[in-house]
Amino acid sequence: MFLLFGYGVKRKYVGAGETRTCPRCHNTTQWARMRQFTQFTVFFVPIARWKRRRFEECGICGTVVDL
Repeated sequence: MFLLFGYGVKRKYVGAGETRTCPRCHNTTQWARMRQFTQFTVFFVPIARWKRRRFEECGICGTVVDL
């Protein structure tokens, strides 16, 4: 029997975030609103998702600010 499963963290782009100044790189830019979760899949079908998190990410340096 062949069983194909996976486990990992997935990030999904939700939309444009606020325009703000980054505390790390000090550039003012529009941030990206993201959603992240950990999931378990069997045959590429998501079975369970946990540790859900919403945040905004700087497009220049990748700094993350929780919402």
